[in-house]
Amino acid sequence: MGEQKIEKAGTKKKVGKSVLLGAAFLMATSSIGPGFLTQTTVFTQQLAASFGFVILISLLLDVFAQVNVWRIIAVSGLRGQEIANKVLPGLGVILAILIVMGGLAFNIGNVAGAGLGLNAMLGIDPITGAIISAAFAIFIFVVKEAGKAMDKVAQIAGFVMIILMVYVAFTTSPPVGEAVINTFAPSEISIFAIVTLVGGTVGGYITFAGGHRLLDAGVKGVESLPDVTKSSVTGIAVTGIMRIALFLAVLGVVSQGLAIDPANPPASVFKLAAGEVGYRMFGVIMWAAAITSVVGAAYTSVSFIRSFHPMIEKYHNWVIIVFILISTITFALVGRPVNILLLVGALNALILPLALGTMLVGAYKKDIVGDYKHPIWLTITGGLVVVIMGVLGIMTLIEQIPLLFK
Repeated sequence: MGEQKIEKAGTKKKVGKSVLLGAAFLMATSSIGPGFLTQTTVFTQQLAASFGFVILISLLLDVFAQVNVWRIIAVSGLRGQEIANKVLPGLGVILAILIVMGGLAFNIGNVAGAGLGLNAMLGIDPITGAIISAAFAIFIFVVKEAGKAMDKVAQIAGFVMIILMVYVAFTTSPPVGEAVINTFAPSEISIFAIVTLVGGTVGGYITFAGGHRLLDAGVKGVESLPDVTKSSVTGIAVTGIMRIALFLAVLGVVSQGLAIDPANPPASVFKLAAGEVGYRMFGVIMWAAAITSVVGAAYTSVSFIRSFHPMIEKYHNWVIIVFILISTITFALVGRPVNILLLVGALNALILPLALGTMLVGAYKKDIVGDYKHPIWLTITGGLVVVIMGVLGIMTLIEQIPLLFK
């Protein structure tokens, strides 16, 4: 009898680690989408070795934002929209609408990226590739243990992307010494690049992806905080490794004076680095990045409306499937609606300060967190992210709105 108890306890611990790693990789792979690959390549072209500084600052802001959000979700045992509704009635609904809009619009881009990935990998038509990819994503939510399947796909895809990206970084022989020096003493600083990276890594639905996954897996309460913090930092670390590896790969190509094709910058880098094999590798990375972003965006967006009606809660996996279908059908019929993506992209930049600011207020309300005392250093650093992203998000929105009427 005693041996059985020991065995069960060991099993529980193992499952716990798997869930924590799954949540970290869900968040990381949700942020590593087609946009991530393009942004990193373009900014490295523009800033060269100084882009290392942008990565460093954005990673610090990412950690401050994410640790705050995940801890408050875990302590309260509530999803983001439920905390927001307790802070101010109706705020959770507004937050949910913004996140679902952003998630749906960007998922059209993710589905398109998956199609392009299969095109580069196997030569399949992009629309056909997008439909095949959507079918794969839907299958994850049809299986009985959808949560475990999602965790496993995110982890495998994440490891494959890291291995291939690091390999390509080595093949381009980048000037690592120069990159290290410029990371701490940059010759050029781009505020726009920092905002874009932070928004792309922890903006919109992405901040909540892993936190909501942990909650669904039953990881909550003050006693779980060390694990929650470790999982959230692991997620940012994975995105950091990917970002640094791609940065070095592009820097190696740029430092050799090779011309990158502006029509598809990341694909061009892989082709220049490793020829036709490199281009096929890009297809694998692009597909893995896109398909995990499709899954992460759909899962997290729907998690924001689950608590609004018992039927959504009961059939949430089917709602996720409908979400993926709408994204795929939109891409197949009308392509990527550029104007909508521009507007929602600007709105997405505002979701982070609104969401994080709401979480920080919630951290000091007893009816949300009970007797829990939120660390003052986390409040200060989180508040800093709210102000920086709020001001720059509004500036971006003002710039983007006129473009809709051209």
